[in-house]
Amino acid sequence: MLEDLKAGKVEFRLVEEFLLELKKFSGGDEESVKVAELKKIKQGERTMKEFIQEFRRVARESKYKERVLVVKFKKGMNRVIRRKFVETERPLSSIQQ
Repeated sequence: MLEDLKAGKVEFRLVEEFLLELKKFSGGDEESVKVAELKKIKQGERTMKEFIQEFRRVARESKYKERVLVVKFKKGMNRVIRRKFVETERPLSSIQQ
């Protein structure tokens, strides 16, 4: 991996992405890797269904509690969709909602 990085064959947009890949390569514990992945998950151009599927997959192994997961989930959603949820009468308290 280091040789590929030096040769410019591998690019990372964020230092966090590099560290995540380095942990995987060096045998970092799975929970830490999942926590790092969870922090960088963004909906982007994906549908909510696709975003939820990836979020749940990573969240399962992160060991975060539901309340923290809701916060991370909201941060990963597209801004427009997140605003709509904030404007609802009943705030979301679980990923299922």
